[in-house]
Amino acid sequence: MAKRTRPGLRTTMNIQSAINKEIFIPRGERMLVAVEVKRRKRKRMSFLPVRAKDDYTTFICVSVTNTKPHQLLITKVKRFGDSTSFTRRSQWMVEQLRQVNGINPNKDSSEFDLVFDNALDQWVASSTAEKCIFVQILYHACQTYWDGKAGSLGKPVKLDKAGIQGGASQSFDNEAGVVPRDHSASRTLQARRKSYIPPKKTEFINCQSKLTRDAHTLNLVIYRCKAFLNRMKKMVTANQGRSTGQTRHGVRERTVGNVVQKMSVTLGERGDRLTRAEDKTMELMHKAQQFADTAHKLTLKYSK
Repeated sequence: MAKRTRPGLRTTMNIQSAINKEIFIPRGERMLVAVEVKRRKRKRMSFLPVRAKDDYTTFICVSVTNTKPHQLLITKVKRFGDSTSFTRRSQWMVEQLRQVNGINPNKDSSEFDLVFDNALDQWVASSTAEKCIFVQILYHACQTYWDGKAGSLGKPVKLDKAGIQGGASQSFDNEAGVVPRDHSASRTLQARRKSYIPPKKTEFINCQSKLTRDAHTLNLVIYRCKAFLNRMKKMVTANQGRSTGQTRHGVRERTVGNVVQKMSVTLGERGDRLTRAEDKTMELMHKAQQFADTAHKLTLKYSK
């Protein structure tokens, strides 16, 4: 008889794939990232019954619509009990996301806050690496979204066939005292630009600088490796708990656990060295830019 795999032991990538297929793809959306979370501070009414500790699992997901204009969305998804299906609970547009609070800008932390127009959610991620991956992808998704939003206002207005028919029709309009269509479209665009009030962008505070820099891809790979090792440690711990009393299996699992722990420490040290190297590179780039600016100013001065 084949051994049945418990839903809780599925890897994070399998869970994210399942959420994407069940919740987002049918709605014409594409999930970018999901993080498993628990509330940091529970608000519970005294007269309500206390639910079991593992009665449900909560995921915070970031998705984007497939149709244009693209919309960036934050969705709360839950899985109840031992069910393999997921349920969408709440969803916000990124315009409603006012602030992302990373809690501690000086070291890795699994805690973070999401501040919306009408809600404040205080979360603890399943691991620090999972939280860092989530914040990193959310930050760069927000930057891409807001840049695209600002750029769409400056797109030229397409003229219809009557407006492209040049010569005779435009001269006739001018003689009749009528403003040509392309001129009116240009004036309309200028008026839109003047009257346009850009929406307030999402604010990221108390987030580590390595999550919001241009060299985020390298850090993302490091955090994904850390998250994988963390899941391996959890699986080894779970297996140790089920195999209590079996000496041979216990020794084997402890050996695997030690290997995973050593790999985690080594990866952490390499990540720190890469971060220091990145800081040094940014400093050198800044100095080089200053030198280039000074040389340019001297060139302009002596050319006169």
